[in-house]
Amino acid sequence: MALLLVEDLHVRYGAIVALRGMSLTVEEGEIVGLIGVNGAGKSTTMNAIMQIVRSERGRIELNGQSLIGLAPEAIIRRGVAPVMEGRRIFPGLTVEENLRLGAAIRSDRDAIRADIERWCQFFPILGERLQQPAGTLSGGQQQMLAVARALMSRPKLLLMDEPSLGLSPKLVAEVFGLIAELRDLGMTILLVEQNVRMTLDIVDRAYLVNTGRVEFVGTPAEIRQHADLEQTYLGGSRQASAAASRPGSGDEARTAIGG
Repeated sequence: MALLLVEDLHVRYGAIVALRGMSLTVEEGEIVGLIGVNGAGKSTTMNAIMQIVRSERGRIELNGQSLIGLAPEAIIRRGVAPVMEGRRIFPGLTVEENLRLGAAIRSDRDAIRADIERWCQFFPILGERLQQPAGTLSGGQQQMLAVARALMSRPKLLLMDEPSLGLSPKLVAEVFGLIAELRDLGMTILLVEQNVRMTLDIVDRAYLVNTGRVEFVGTPAEIRQHADLEQTYLGGSRQASAAASRPGSGDEARTAIGG
């Protein structure tokens, strides 16, 4: 049984049809990418999984249990943690306060404290700035905080929507390195990204999405051989990919993105 199942999902915004039978699966321990041009339906899929937008029909299941009709907080309690586009940290709160908000569904105080220490060791710059207002962090540091805050809920599935948005090419490469390292820690991730080339460097499988439906699914090697990939999906990422190196990992990545 897949950890996440989305099947025949239909979503519309008024007269605009956003998803037209979207279907995907995510197995435990995978990084799965959703790639496509702006307006393809990638972020709508994420919002539908979190029930921020409601579907006309279709199935969304986590470990075989339906998420349809649940409040976003209930979905987080089921084990799904979102890192949404734009990071959405609380700039007036400290780094520590942001992290504690990520654990709001938990009551195990000692374990929460231990998890704060764990993720501050994983992201050392957050530990150095634990009492600093989050709004004073750099863009890369805020992205680290958004990821660490999501991890504080101890999720089974991490949803990441455009994590490289607004970052410099160098920091984009480091963000992708960090995502790969999270996978090495055993995290399961559904990743929405416009940077297709770098996404294909780290995912196990990817879905090519266009006009609200899946056009192709496969491994990175299979997708790179897809006849229409270059023209349809890679046109916007040439410049960023040329400027950014292949994703790093480990302490080097976490140090670089801290700048």
